[in-house]
Amino acid sequence: MSWFFHHLWLIPAAPLLAAGVTAVMPRRFRALAAGLAMGALVIALALSLGALVRALADGPGGRAVFNFAWFNFGAYELRLGWVLDPLSAVMLVMVSFVGLLIFIYSTGYLAKDDNYTRFFCFLALFAAAMLGLVIANSLLLLFICWELVGLASYLLIGFWFQKPAAAAAARKAFLTTRIGDLALLLGMVWLYARSGTLLFYDAGRGCLEAGALAALGGAGIAGLAAAGGIALLLFAGAIGKSGQLPLHVWLPDAMEGPTPVSALIHAATMVAAGVFLMARVYPLAALEPVVPQIIAWTGALTALFAASIAVAQTDLKRILAYSTVSQLGFMMLGLGAGGVAVAMFHLITHAFFKALLFLGAGSVIHSCHHEQDIRRLGGLRRAMPATFATYAVGMMAVSGVPLLFSGFWSKDAILHAAHAGPNGHAPFYLGLAAAVLTAFYMTRQMVYVFAARPAARRAEDAPAGRESPAVMTIPLGILALGAILPGFLGTPAWPWFQSFLSGQPAVLDPARLVEHGFLVMLAWSGAAALGGIAAGWLLYRRSVSARDPDVLQTRFPVLYRLLERKYFVDEAYGWFFGGLIRAWAKGCEGLDRIITEGLVRLAAYAVVGLGWVARVADEYLINAGFDRGCARLRFGGDSLARLQAGRAQGYLRLAGVGVATLILLLLWGCGAR
Repeated sequence: MSWFFHHLWLIPAAPLLAAGVTAVMPRRFRALAAGLAMGALVIALALSLGALVRALADGPGGRAVFNFAWFNFGAYELRLGWVLDPLSAVMLVMVSFVGLLIFIYSTGYLAKDDNYTRFFCFLALFAAAMLGLVIANSLLLLFICWELVGLASYLLIGFWFQKPAAAAAARKAFLTTRIGDLALLLGMVWLYARSGTLLFYDAGRGCLEAGALAALGGAGIAGLAAAGGIALLLFAGAIGKSGQLPLHVWLPDAMEGPTPVSALIHAATMVAAGVFLMARVYPLAALEPVVPQIIAWTGALTALFAASIAVAQTDLKRILAYSTVSQLGFMMLGLGAGGVAVAMFHLITHAFFKALLFLGAGSVIHSCHHEQDIRRLGGLRRAMPATFATYAVGMMAVSGVPLLFSGFWSKDAILHAAHAGPNGHAPFYLGLAAAVLTAFYMTRQMVYVFAARPAARRAEDAPAGRESPAVMTIPLGILALGAILPGFLGTPAWPWFQSFLSGQPAVLDPARLVEHGFLVMLAWSGAAALGGIAAGWLLYRRSVSARDPDVLQTRFPVLYRLLERKYFVDEAYGWFFGGLIRAWAKGCEGLDRIITEGLVRLAAYAVVGLGWVARVADEYLINAGFDRGCARLRFGGDSLARLQAGRAQGYLRLAGVGVATLILLLLWGCGAR
């Protein structure tokens, strides 16, 4: 095994070292902090390209693994390691390349921010954690990096912590994803209990290799094999991280962070970690047929659900956030219906065009005094030509405009897999409807922001709308190319990307484009995109002012209200979980008041009562009895002392009195006879 592979850990180590150095750097070293972070990403990208070359040299299906003992506890040895295969090689290049472009863009977007140095520290920490997650050959190492990614996400979403909305969004993201992370941890514990290892590959003994998979096929819970139960717990973790139903609520609110954060974390990398996790453990999930079906249905429902909400949103970044949730649903649909290659193809293409859209939105927000309401923008096509052109490329890619754009080919592959898959045609139709809505709401956004006349408002309040600096527009141009070129690596005529991931040789066959099945799917996919764009243009081409109600709001007020309020899911969560927590709090309060406080009061009353008894006993029994006894003794003693005074005269008087008394008694007795 080569020196390079033994030191694959250098890929995440470079940005991790940059994050550590930047963390202790004074604020005034702004340029140095950005330079260290970008330099670390350059190193990571160079090493990632080397890893991809190594994976290409090994050919489809090649895999190199390096494991080592971390520490021992008792008779057990805990081992970690990293793996280089087509899946990790492609992800390494995507994360480091897109991350580097976003780092460069950030130098212009946050050029005037007071916490510039801290921002690049957090970005570098996130990049290190994500790269470590990608190369992990152990579910434990993956989980460690998974939690570091969550921490970095929390720090970056709440970067502008002085804004209450940003602080609340960071807490919401952190707590919501912890629900999925708990399920992931339970799945890891169950997997270790059944297989004795958390290594994916380990010379035939890994949990994803034939021996362990055979052992995991045994009985589990409620008729579900152990492999199925473990896979569903791992999928629950992916649901939290990738914003799938019902744990999607955190991702739209996470747009409160700076726009480069949205592009890096919530479009290209972190939210894709859930899809990557399920792609990594897919051999385990595929053992139980019901698991891919659950994944596919969850993805299809999420794709349609989020796309419908985006139709009625007015915040520029929030529309893209719901688009991200929807596209992640497409990835899950592809994973459940067609396997790893289909889902990962869309993951890679989505990383480019969604990062492009978020950075394009950031360019608009940066130039328009942080205005994000699409109804208050408009007329930016001429003022910001570079941003408009690149944003249009991203819009057409995510909409799936036929033939030229990568989103068309990757989404078509998912729809084809869903139509031909074992789950029936229902997920296919849900995905097709989501594709139509995607093209519709993206066209609506383009019309409002770039094509419509500026909103009729006071001139001093109107957005300036001048083009962003080159440090921001050049990454947009590169990402625009990325939104076009990767699609040609996975066309039906030459499915190189899918073949590379699945271990099958890719054969160039242009005739496959006109085969009946492929031709029908291409027609369906293209019609969905063009139909959605046409509907959006016809409905919104006259939208000019924030004072004018939305066209859908005018025609379908009840439906628009439902979509605008996101099906009232947040309110339902607040009512249910908030009510549950309030009821629990009241129960705890009653328990505290009746039992805990009652016991304390009872103990206090008992102590007071014992004190009163002791006081009475002391005053009336001990003190009074003792004092009276002493007084009587003193009186007796005094009396005896007076009798025994030692004076003869007193004794004689006493004797005389006694004799006289005796004589009187004798005389009285005689007289009585």
